[in-house]
Amino acid sequence: MRRRFPGSVVTATAALAVLSWAPPAPAQRGARKLPSAQKGQPAPRTPDGRVDFSGVYHAPGYGPGDPRSKTGEGYAHNIARDLNPEDVPMQPWAKELFNKRSEEDLSKDDPEGFCLPMGTPRVNPYPWKILQTDKLFVILYEGNVHSYRQIFLDGRPHDKNVEETFWGDSIGKWEGDTLVVDTVGLGFGDGRNNKSWLDADGHPRTNKLHVIERFTRPEFAKIVDEITIDDPGAYTRPWKVTQVSQLAPGWEIQENICNENQDEHGNNLDVQHLVGK
Repeated sequence: MRRRFPGSVVTATAALAVLSWAPPAPAQRGARKLPSAQKGQPAPRTPDGRVDFSGVYHAPGYGPGDPRSKTGEGYAHNIARDLNPEDVPMQPWAKELFNKRSEEDLSKDDPEGFCLPMGTPRVNPYPWKILQTDKLFVILYEGNVHSYRQIFLDGRPHDKNVEETFWGDSIGKWEGDTLVVDTVGLGFGDGRNNKSWLDADGHPRTNKLHVIERFTRPEFAKIVDEITIDDPGAYTRPWKVTQVSQLAPGWEIQENICNENQDEHGNNLDVQHLVGK
């Protein structure tokens, strides 16, 4: 079994957690206005004729002119922001836990607020970048802990030794112009004590989670990701969300650090464990 753990965990206040979900401030983006790509242009293609997804994108729901949900929440807060409650078929225990996290605790225990990776398929409000070759599809995330996902396109099967991870083991295949990504090996617990949530509101996930994504680029200016969440540990049936991300022309992702275990005075609490000979 291969497991991946972060080096340290920060003791975060609720205010820190809220900051981690907020949209990028103008100063963080070099005081530039959100750029828009010209709409209506065809998607680029690689030399072998595949759709080329390479580029830097605004987080879904946070690009210029992106519509807000009826509740005003972004996908970072609520992955199901575009769905009705009955479209998210939570088991009774999962619904109870979700209500406690979001309504009673106000997301104070969100693992991302403690600098843990957000995990598949969670998003945050910060830009992300795709690097694509014929054998590999890599997603680089600016926010959270500046993490990445590797999606293998070389025909390999899932790694049977990967389990209980934040990002999972992802393999992709082409169905015409659609890249279908299958991710397993996710988890970290039964959901009640899980180290990864589907969003800041606290939709749970368990170690039975299986995610299927269908990436399309219907035009140059945007990517569409249809996500199927199949987690029989927390939900009574699979359910889907669709996220649209706008291209961010002229942007690059920036350094984002969230990994020091500090107290309220800025002292690193891990130093005492760094004992040499």
